[in-house]
Amino acid sequence: MANDEKELIRRLQAGETSAFRELVENHKRALFNLAYDLLGNAQDAEDISQEAFIKVYHSIGDFRGDARLGSWMYRIVVNLCLNRRRKKAWSEMELRESFEDDATHAPTPTSDHEANPEKTTEAEMIRQHLRRALDLLSPQQKTIFVLRHDDDLPLAEISKILKISEGTVKSQLFRALRKLQEELAFYKADFVA
Repeated sequence: MANDEKELIRRLQAGETSAFRELVENHKRALFNLAYDLLGNAQDAEDISQEAFIKVYHSIGDFRGDARLGSWMYRIVVNLCLNRRRKKAWSEMELRESFEDDATHAPTPTSDHEANPEKTTEAEMIRQHLRRALDLLSPQQKTIFVLRHDDDLPLAEISKILKISEGTVKSQLFRALRKLQEELAFYKADFVA
């Protein structure tokens, strides 16, 4: 753990408001992105990231420093997302979220695609296909895939965040990649032609 992080943790545990503001500024985007990737809904991701910071604020005194602060916060977000998904599954008994609804809530990147409606539509279709394929993964596979490929975390850190062996992380990542390849195989034909 870096000295800067140790100092921030010390300040947080001492109750310094400025330290908490610094923590939020440094991690709000990463926690939101992780929650969005796991839930596929911007409003839910915003709620989860705020809830995670509240949990961090209330439990920073119990943080022992066994893992990096970022890893600990990722674990909180993953747990909150899994709980949210379970609650939704129970309350709705069937998921009725359409991918069109997700697309209207998804943050849209600004680029030169905006000037070209065909490219914008194509990019949106690709995002929908990828979201649909990701939703077919188990929650653990999806979490591992997102942590590895979106957040670029090493396998050992993912293992610590999820509290599973590194071998399990590797096998679940392999299965996730294989499932995604199967689900998105029609794109391969487009590239070959």
